[in-house]
Amino acid sequence: MSRSIRLMFVGGIALGMHAASAQQAPDQPLQKVEVTGSRIPTLNTEGASPVTVLSAKDIKIDGVRNVEDMLNNLPQVFAAQGAAISNGASGTATANLRNLGSDRTLVLVNGKRLPAGSVKDSAPDLNEIPSGLIKRVEVLTGGAGAVYGAGAVSGVINFILRDNFEGVEIQGNLAGFNHKQHNDIANVVSKRGFPVPGNANFDGKTKDASILMGSNFDNNKGNATLFFTYKETDAVLQAARDFTSCALAGGATGFSCSGSGTQASGRVGDYTNDGKGGVRLYNATTDAYNFGPLNYLQRPSQMYGFNAQAHYDINDKVRVYQEFGFHNYSTDAQVAPGGIFFGVQAKIAGDNPMLTDAWRTALGLTNSPTSTTTVNIGKRNVEGGPRIDSINDTSFREVLGVKGEINNWSYDVFGQFARVSHSESNTNYFSLAKIAKAFDVVNVGGKATCRSVVDESDTSCVPYNLYGGAITPAMLNYLNASGINTGYTQQIIMGGNIGADLGVYGIKSPWSSNGIGVSFGVERRAEKLVYRPDDTTLSGDLSGAGGASPPVVGGYSVKEVFAETRIPLLEKKPGADSLDLSGSFRRSEYSTDHTANTYGVGVDWAPVADLVRVRGSYQRAVRAPTIPNLYNPRSIGNGGPALDPCEGASPTASAAQCANTGVTAAQYGHIPANSANQHSSLTGGNPTLAPEVGTTYTLGLVLTPIKNLTVTLDAFKIDIKDTISTVDPTIALTQCLNNNSPVFCALVKRDGQGSLWLSPNGPLGYVAATNANIGSVSTSGLDLGAAYVMRASTMGTFNFNMNGTYMRTSSVENVPGLGKYDCTGYFGATCGTPTPEWRHKARVTWSTPWKFDVSGTWRYVGSTKQEGLSPDAQLHAKKAPATIEDHLSVRNYFDLNVQYPITKKIGLSAGINNLFDKDPPIVSTLVTAAAGSANGNGYPQVYDSMGRFIYLNLTARF
Repeated sequence: MSRSIRLMFVGGIALGMHAASAQQAPDQPLQKVEVTGSRIPTLNTEGASPVTVLSAKDIKIDGVRNVEDMLNNLPQVFAAQGAAISNGASGTATANLRNLGSDRTLVLVNGKRLPAGSVKDSAPDLNEIPSGLIKRVEVLTGGAGAVYGAGAVSGVINFILRDNFEGVEIQGNLAGFNHKQHNDIANVVSKRGFPVPGNANFDGKTKDASILMGSNFDNNKGNATLFFTYKETDAVLQAARDFTSCALAGGATGFSCSGSGTQASGRVGDYTNDGKGGVRLYNATTDAYNFGPLNYLQRPSQMYGFNAQAHYDINDKVRVYQEFGFHNYSTDAQVAPGGIFFGVQAKIAGDNPMLTDAWRTALGLTNSPTSTTTVNIGKRNVEGGPRIDSINDTSFREVLGVKGEINNWSYDVFGQFARVSHSESNTNYFSLAKIAKAFDVVNVGGKATCRSVVDESDTSCVPYNLYGGAITPAMLNYLNASGINTGYTQQIIMGGNIGADLGVYGIKSPWSSNGIGVSFGVERRAEKLVYRPDDTTLSGDLSGAGGASPPVVGGYSVKEVFAETRIPLLEKKPGADSLDLSGSFRRSEYSTDHTANTYGVGVDWAPVADLVRVRGSYQRAVRAPTIPNLYNPRSIGNGGPALDPCEGASPTASAAQCANTGVTAAQYGHIPANSANQHSSLTGGNPTLAPEVGTTYTLGLVLTPIKNLTVTLDAFKIDIKDTISTVDPTIALTQCLNNNSPVFCALVKRDGQGSLWLSPNGPLGYVAATNANIGSVSTSGLDLGAAYVMRASTMGTFNFNMNGTYMRTSSVENVPGLGKYDCTGYFGATCGTPTPEWRHKARVTWSTPWKFDVSGTWRYVGSTKQEGLSPDAQLHAKKAPATIEDHLSVRNYFDLNVQYPITKKIGLSAGINNLFDKDPPIVSTLVTAAAGSANGNGYPQVYDSMGRFIYLNLTARF
């Protein structure tokens, strides 16, 4: 039975053991398999927890070649790192089950875990998965910590690769975007005087090719499978779409183009040059810099990989096997030019030869070295070009093992080594230290000269001209700076497990013919991370790079024992065609002096055969602290609140409220506003962290009311306590403002100007947000699945499939006693990625009698509201957000795919996703600032943001 999304009823703890299904030919041999959620080898698979399975055919119908996009189409998966993020990109692609965070999602390949994806992101990197080699993907949403160990709090994603291939298979793929500009934002862009892009015929192209080769050897005792792949993706600038052509701001009259106060002509105090040798007041409405167009909406990338899998049967009871995977992924994350971000202070003397009389008058200076003023300065480095973060990750992973059977006991003993090497360069930045020198100017014989040249502390210094003169190459060369950082993550695992059906020994329930299944195992895992920044990155000298980035060297190990059992209690009894119980336990001892016990129980009850099945489970899982959680040195970056109500000429908070946060009476109303909505935070690790503890409850119903129709309903609830988190800087600031709470006010540190972002040579004002086991998160909801096959006589077969998720709650408590806030149905700076109450993916596939298949897919993303509209006190905004951006409306996407066998050996798959070229919902940068997967006036990791996606795949098999 071919299904677009197959729903397999697999035990999340252990699997039942049943006879072969009626569709199987009686002479087919039964083979024991291991399915995600259990290590007990079993036959037919039905059990306590649901698993969603994507086949290779499903993946080809989806048309996407990025693994994260493939998973993001599932309603259980939420947006995380991916190719549509530029500012803040880690270079990785990650999966986020149940919106509980990528670090709480365990990713496996052939049942073995992947290493940390990068020194910048401890979640596994999906770029390491060869999409063309995937046989199927099994997604178990719910804790499975007792089976697989730490990290499986929200669930497990297991990629099963093709490992027994014979012949040669060549695939070629071409894809890209087609878009007709039709958004009303084009009028806003045009009115502001910015260029409006033309239609995109076919941009953002992805080209990839792969070769799969395999052969049996030694009389079919062994098989070797090799896979080579190369993929190249073109960049898409935000300038290429009308709705991302300018940085937006929402207001009562609609959207308008806004931007950054660090603009192209430069600012000195309240003034800027007029481009004609004169001086005028800075005008935020017309002078703000449009930083959007040069940011990437889709990053360019190159990736090549190699995989080798082999196994050899020494005899019918012993098999040795190996898996090797290699990938190299490089990408550029480009954002707007940097420069001197407004807020850097400079002392200007009146005899500076660069000053005109008009500038002296504006600044209140006379032509005298003793006439001085200290002002905030800033200028966008448009002459030097955009900032580019070039990221390269190289991974290799080797697994060696032996498995087989001894006297009815199955075993698997293996060793695994994995390493991900990271290199990164940041270019087109200015040096903060040199900025200070370039503005400390004295008059030497009528020539502007750096004081550092006079005193010979820096004889290469070149004064920088903010007063209307030309920006020369010499000025740029002096200020220009770049940073390089390298490092690696490493993982070593040794483990083994044994399992058996004890029925061969007569150990079984007296009411069942099937025996009790058991599995036992041990494992030792060691994790290591090394991060080495160069001196420039270490010192935080790059202007606009987010602050200092200290080195990290750390690691930990864990020793574990585990066991699980499956008990077929009843079989073919009144009211119970089958009743299976399952249980699992794992003991983990960490080198950080922490221990953890995880366990689970499950039940799978079929009152009536082939009609109804009830399943449920209770599981305890943990997430161990990552190495950055434990050992990251403390540093200051720009992860603070999006808004500071105490800044600007007209603060939205009262003087008394701002005084709670450290603002003096003299500073109130005189703190420069941050137009980029980026304030500073202090972050860092904590070596005493304990594991998080998660509890999962599932209760499900499987119905087969008529032939070829299956419907599943599965309720879930996941509670995680002692979360490794920080006090949200926005909440800390808000609580201090409103309640003058000493706990929260102690976290707010203002600089000498009263700001949370201004100070030169690294921001000294910040909100502290260091790691601790302080919070809790929880989520609950209902998964709905359906699959139906209709045979239409001579017209072929129709397959109908649907997979949907209703989110009932998605709550967070940052600090015990503060109270929870629920992000279900909301998005924003605190809630982050939109969390709609309902999402689904539905598909119908028509297998025609003319050899080709046609599939239509309907992807639905429900509406969400801006979090300021929430009644929760921690989210509710006193000033309601602008109507134009107080919600993200429903999106319905329709996809079309055709598959046709051109010959017996060559197949074609082609399609269009987002068939009707639907634009994404738009919100301003004010709303999306610091909000997870936001980019380009929206959430491109959540919504289709570049138009129609057109793709073509050719597959040749020999």
